Amino acid sequence: MPPLTSFSTYLSELNHRHVASSASTNSELIEALQNGALDVATVHVLTAETQSAGRGQHGRSWQSPRGNVYLSLYHPVHMPISGLLSLIIGLELAKMPVIQMLNEQLQAQGLTPIGVKWANDLGFYQQAQSQSKEQSKEQSMTDSSVLDSVLDSDVANQRTLPFNKLAGILIEPVTKAGRLIGVVLGIGLNVQAAPKLTTQTSEGMSYQAISLQDINEMLSLETQPASLPDLPMLYQQMCKALMAAMTRFEHLGIEQPTGHTYYLDSFLEQFATMDALSGLHLRVTQDYNNEEKVVTGIACGVDTHGCLQLRQDNGKISTLFTGRIDVIY
Repeated sequence: MPPLTSFSTYLSELNHRHVASSASTNSELIEALQNGALDVATVHVLTAETQSAGRGQHGRSWQSPRGNVYLSLYHPVHMPISGLLSLIIGLELAKMPVIQMLNEQLQAQGLTPIGVKWANDLGFYQQAQSQSKEQSKEQSMTDSSVLDSVLDSDVANQRTLPFNKLAGILIEPVTKAGRLIGVVLGIGLNVQAAPKLTTQTSEGMSYQAISLQDINEMLSLETQPASLPDLPMLYQQMCKALMAAMTRFEHLGIEQPTGHTYYLDSFLEQFATMDALSGLHLRVTQDYNNEEKVVTGIACGVDTHGCLQLRQDNGKISTLFTGRIDVIY
């Protein structure tokens, strides 16, 4: 296998650097950009075999065992960052060849495919009692008496469906002299190893980690196991996905002042086909001035700003910018 630092012309064009270990690829890349070690006008990529202080959303830790992808890509930007960016990145990552290959096999076996979970994750929910997402959506929309009884119950006693988390996305702006100059896109993808989460490391979130290898082994019970790409090939696939996401995001910025919505409509249409929450019954917990507010309803996509749309039992659509997601049944 060729050295990781010179795996392909494509990666070298993105100023790719690989290290055996990093405290955090996002933090290391941001520091190098801010102290002048790297040119802020060009794209840079940093990958590591492991991280000693990997970071996730909201200051959570990201466990980083060897055998997985820890990748950060810096891209200059000239427009404000919106909530759509993480969803666009998730969509482009879900279109990677390795994910498409596994999804074809998952769907062929009647299993839930890997999708994008609002707002920063890649993975899937295993439907309870072998109930498909479409069946869950139809039942939730038509059987109001069942829905009302669930909504009226003590939320603490509602059963939740764990999310099988394959990858996480961490987007961080890069500023100099108080001015936004670019953005670092951090991706952690479980390839060979899925961290065993504890109550402390999952911080109350109803999810469990899963790896590409786990999914491949699950599928191989029915078919011959597929050959997964090695890490250098995954770096290349992911970088192409991230560059495509930034191009797509820039197109949205170009068309917004003109009032056109071609790129936005195209994104929303594609995202709907890969939305891991679509049609599921959610409990969303939000923090308002250190007080928790709980909203329940049926997930019905995202709006033009990337906010989660939730149809409550009274038919009202709530638009949510942030919150902890639990799927209840």
